[in-house]
This record gives sequence, C-alpha cells and structure tokens, in this order.
Amino acid sequence: MTDLGDDELERYARHIVLPQVGGIGQRKLKAASAAIVGAGGIGSAVIPALAGAGVGRLTIIDDDVVDRSNLHRQPIFREDQAGQPKAILAVQFVEGLNPLVQVSARQERLSIGNAETLLADHDLVIDGCDNFATRLVVADTLTRLKIPLVSAAAVQFQGQVALFRGWEAEKPCYRCFVGDAFDSDDCDTCAEQGVLGALTITVGGFAALMAIRAIVGIGEDVAGNLFLFNGEALDWRKIRLPKDPRCRTCSV
Repeated sequence: MTDLGDDELERYARHIVLPQVGGIGQRKLKAASAAIVGAGGIGSAVIPALAGAGVGRLTIIDDDVVDRSNLHRQPIFREDQAGQPKAILAVQFVEGLNPLVQVSARQERLSIGNAETLLADHDLVIDGCDNFATRLVVADTLTRLKIPLVSAAAVQFQGQVALFRGWEAEKPCYRCFVGDAFDSDDCDTCAEQGVLGALTITVGGFAALMAIRAIVGIGEDVAGNLFLFNGEALDWRKIRLPKDPRCRTCSV
C-alpha cells in the first residue's frame, strides 16, 4: 500500500488516532476504489462520507439531473443547479471537498448491457438507486464479479441497509432477500410514496459507515445481515438473512 503524505497525515489525523483505523487502515482506504450507484438521497450522504474518509478512487453513476423536488434530501446540490447532471455535479462536489480523491462520473443509466463495464474494477459498490430493476442488475452483476455490495434504501420513514457477498457459502445475495418479483421498473419509489429528507441522510451515512468498516476491516463481519431503521420510532433492528438454496443468482 502507498504511504501517506504529510497533507494526508494532517487531513486524516482524527482517523489515524483511532486504534481501529490507524495508519494501516487509512492506507487501505487510500488504496480502495468504490462505485456509488445513484447520486440521489442515499448518494448525497455516501459521497461526502467516502470522499472525506479518503477512499482513493470513486466512481459516481447516475443519468439523472437535479430537480427542485430533490433538494430537501440531496444537500450536495444547490438551487441554482436545477436541470444539471447529478453525476457531474457530484464529481465537482468531491473535488472541492477532497482533492486527494480520484473521482469520475458515468452519466448513463445502468443496465444489463453496461453493468459489468461500469462496476468491474472496484473493491466495493454502494447502491442507493431508486428502483428494484436496477438494484437487481447491480446485485446480480456484483455476485458474478465477486465484488461486495452495500445496498441502501429509504422511503417514507423506513430505511434498510445490508452488506452482500452472495458468492460465499452461507452468505445470501440481494436476490435471496427480495426474490424474483421485482425485475421491472414499475415498483413504487419515493417520488410516489414520499420520503423524509433526514431519513435518507441517516440511512446513507449508515451505508457509508458499513462500507468503511468493510474496507478497513473494523468489527465483526455483518455480511448477510439486514439493518432496518424506523424513523418514526427511532429504532434500528438487525435481521439475519438466509441464503436461498434455489436462488438463481448465487446458488447455481
């Protein structure tokens, strides 16, 4: 792993003094590459957290533009940026926050045809997109590529986050969790159901923490556990997900 320069030692000093991170952990973050699928509500929390933490290379994948209805939950964007591409703006945000991070934008819709090209060559992927069809394409592709997936979602007052490594024995994949009923774009999103802005920041921050833990190797392995957050009750629950022996993605 590459050594840390004087500017990095200063910037990440509060990380490095943590026994769970230290210089070794910070160098792991510097050496890591992560893709973020979706620069919306979840992504608006994940992107600053990973860039600030010093993850060495970030790829931001989003084909949408900023709308004023996004701003209550997507604080990396501004009022005067309405109509501009989210991926490009997110790159500019990262460059302003931490110029030590290499960041690139992929302003295209992720699909079966381009998923492997977009996601390969990353150490970890955080998916915060807003539809099941894309989520399943991401998850199936990452299982095939053997790349860890942090999946995060938020709607109304409910959030969920999980880490998946479905190619491993006894570890479920995302399809083990949701099954085959959601391979279409017509499922409800927060546009139809609404979402509290602070909820997406809470869930996205939790997803970023999960990703950093996985990169550095902090604490117990939580792959295969689903973390559920109830924003009304302010309550987190953890559920162990079983591996589906008939799953068409990870059990073949």
